[in-house]
Amino acid sequence: MEDVKSIRPGWYNAFRPWSLHGAVVPVVIGGVVAYVDGYMNWWIFLMVLLCGCLLQSAANLLNTYGDYVKGTDTLDTVGNRSRSPELVTGTLKPKSVLLAGLACLGITALCGIVFVWYIGWGIMAFGILGIAGAGLYTVGISYKYYAMGLISVFFMMGILMPLGTYYVMSGEISNEVLFMSLPNAFIITAVLSGNETRDYHEDKQAGVMTLSGFLSYKGSLRLYIALNCIAFPILLALIALQMIPWACGLAFLALADMYILVRNWKEAPSDERKGRLLVPLSFRMNWHFGLLLVVGYLIGQYLITGTI
Repeated sequence: MEDVKSIRPGWYNAFRPWSLHGAVVPVVIGGVVAYVDGYMNWWIFLMVLLCGCLLQSAANLLNTYGDYVKGTDTLDTVGNRSRSPELVTGTLKPKSVLLAGLACLGITALCGIVFVWYIGWGIMAFGILGIAGAGLYTVGISYKYYAMGLISVFFMMGILMPLGTYYVMSGEISNEVLFMSLPNAFIITAVLSGNETRDYHEDKQAGVMTLSGFLSYKGSLRLYIALNCIAFPILLALIALQMIPWACGLAFLALADMYILVRNWKEAPSDERKGRLLVPLSFRMNWHFGLLLVVGYLIGQYLITGTI
């Protein structure tokens, strides 16, 4: 089985663009429903997509900065777990990383002015929550250290981001967007759960109290697999209740990813290499599940029902 690629410290690694699925998939979910409902403005959509990626990048950068200044990332942890060694190795300066993260938030705020002009003041609620969620993860109130990381990702990225995308297009809240977001929200949350599980023992030693840290290591692994698995019965229930088109069942093809993920999960407790794969395997499933869900939705709306 594949292993995690070696780290090359620098700006590319600090931004972690491979994690942008957490922003792209929710924005696309909200955007595709807006498109079908006749609200699509491509320039506004692309701006929302940019803002989603900027918020994810800000969270990545400020997490690197916050973990460093709080002493969570040290020279002792770089060799065995840190996926962001830029500051502890001196590759980048702390102030530069902090300013880059704040710049991402600032550009997002400037785009928010355009959104207010386009759809009204209501969009500010989504914008404020998004900027606060990305900016305060390990800086300021640092809610990551109060076991709020998983909860924040579920609601901020899994639910509010697709709802906010639809709102900026239409000025309305869509139940269909909410329903489509639910299964994907659990998989996005599972990615962070895999991160917390991978770092479980080191976080314990550093005094970082994540939600997974309140459990045993095996309990943390069970939470990780539950968050990944639950997306599929939720998807089935939504289709059975006719809350979303049945063609969204195309996302069940991601069960192939789930099979690989479960095999890896079973061996993770006794194989460090498998433990490192918890996060990238969730990454891959999130990409595939989300894109298949969106493609299935479009097939259901256009090729099956003939919506114009």
